[in-house]
Amino acid sequence: MKHVPAPRVEGTVTLPGGRFLGFAEFGEPKGRTVLWFHGTPGARRQLPPEIRRLAHSRNVRLIGLERPGAGDSTPHFYDRVLDWSDDVTVVLDHLGVGDYAAIGLSGGGPYVLACAAAHPDRMVAGAILGGVAPTTGSEAPDGGMIRLAQRFQHAIRLVRAPLGTVVGATVQMLRPVASPVFGLATRAFPEGDRAVFAVAEMKDMFLEDIAHGSTRGLHSVFFDILLFSNPWGFDLADITVPIRFWQGDSDPIVPAAHAERMAELVPDSALEIRHNESHLGGLMIADEVLDILLDLWPPERAA
Repeated sequence: MKHVPAPRVEGTVTLPGGRFLGFAEFGEPKGRTVLWFHGTPGARRQLPPEIRRLAHSRNVRLIGLERPGAGDSTPHFYDRVLDWSDDVTVVLDHLGVGDYAAIGLSGGGPYVLACAAAHPDRMVAGAILGGVAPTTGSEAPDGGMIRLAQRFQHAIRLVRAPLGTVVGATVQMLRPVASPVFGLATRAFPEGDRAVFAVAEMKDMFLEDIAHGSTRGLHSVFFDILLFSNPWGFDLADITVPIRFWQGDSDPIVPAAHAERMAELVPDSALEIRHNESHLGGLMIADEVLDILLDLWPPERAA
């Protein structure tokens, strides 16, 4: 079995007010910066092993950035998805990053779009793998599990803190038997996602990430659900940064129609529908995604 590459450096960035955001960095410290925004649930190490390796050969500084309430990141509930971009600005400045690209998996997708809306002069391109679509307003498509979660907004808002603590504690309690428990759980996954986790190092990556990301609770899961169910604070139609979408046509969580709707709205976009692929299939095409982002990088900004 291949070894899952460890982070080159790992730490936290202090935000105004004393909050922290955790990050894990891979690849070349002087390369072009690509941020990875994890799914829901997830944390700073939820990066496919293959893209960790490719970061070296592609001369990329690859940074997995945690959202509030995951791993070493202080729990904090934003007013809007757009507010994430303010914290990203602080992280970029602290780490000495100028221009950057971003990749978002599933629940990380809205946060890529938020950065594209807020950083048109700094973000060169974005990639979204099975990303969640807006659930309110004229840009929202019908259906999807997140839209269903809107019905439970009030209850989730009331118990989000204890829920996050309990879920995190449960994950930590199961760590000694994580592999067989995860194996049993994946039997209920769609065929496409079972194929992803049939790759041993992909399973190892996911288990490692969820173990590190739940040490202080998994509050970010419930923050995400609530934020996705509210207005995001920007319009997709106003985004000028190039965005590329990948979407499985057998995804039970994010319907393919959601990706089609977002690709219609974002002016500079393209969508690849992945046949017979489920929600997490984007984890298997790291090389394609990274190379397309690098091709979109303007040569004059590649230094």
